[in-house]
Amino acid sequence: MLDASPQQTTLLEVNNIEVLYNHVILALKGVSLDVPKGGITAILGGNGAGKSTTLKAISNLIHSERGEVTKGSILYEGRNVVGLDPADLVKSGVVQVMEGRHCFEHLTVEENLLTGAYTRTDGRGAVAAELDLVYEYFPRLKERRKSQAGYTSGGEQQMTAIGRALMSRPSMILLDEPSMGLAPQLVEQIFEIVARLNREQGVTFLLAEQNTNVALRYATTGFIMENGRIVMEGSAQELRENPDVKEFYLGMSDKGRKSFREVRSYRRRKRWLA
Repeated sequence: MLDASPQQTTLLEVNNIEVLYNHVILALKGVSLDVPKGGITAILGGNGAGKSTTLKAISNLIHSERGEVTKGSILYEGRNVVGLDPADLVKSGVVQVMEGRHCFEHLTVEENLLTGAYTRTDGRGAVAAELDLVYEYFPRLKERRKSQAGYTSGGEQQMTAIGRALMSRPSMILLDEPSMGLAPQLVEQIFEIVARLNREQGVTFLLAEQNTNVALRYATTGFIMENGRIVMEGSAQELRENPDVKEFYLGMSDKGRKSFREVRSYRRRKRWLA
């Protein structure tokens, strides 16, 4: 995969944000990151690191969980979107695919897809053309279009969730834990489709992912989070080659693969915070 170029335009800027839940719990602490237009950017880290909270802060879905951005700014195309209604943000071109897929189980696959076009005003013909495009990228969904989403597989539901996001014709998709609960072969298939959408349709992706190995093979740039902070950033190639990332996140070292018990010792070291 290609690494980010210095000439790329920044589409999204997150500047020193803090997030509080219930006015008490500090979930994000001074998080800053840039997302280049036309790239695939990965936020990496373990469970509870703050990845999902970061995406929800950007999409303004944080309010539904009694969360609030209390400091900093989030600029999309130069405009501060903190506090913007999520539906208005979708109209501006930013849509989030939630962790766990969250399909409408009682609706068919095609009905789920069509709900993604609710903000569009360009007519039925344009929506139908977009649906055909989704089926081109996800031929399995075309086969299953009349099936209730609740009776489809986890992989098909993830495809449905991404396809639903595409129906809004986004410039940028926030993709939360796309590999969760999927077999390795399906994970590769999902990431290949993401890469195609990025390459062929110009969709910018910001994805939160625990599977560092696969994410760094498809991303252009990456940020590693721990305990609500960014602890490392760089191009995907730089992160792949970094000895700390190889040891602590990829389970590899210069002496070969390490066991999980050995890798856990990183909590006592954290050379990148020194």
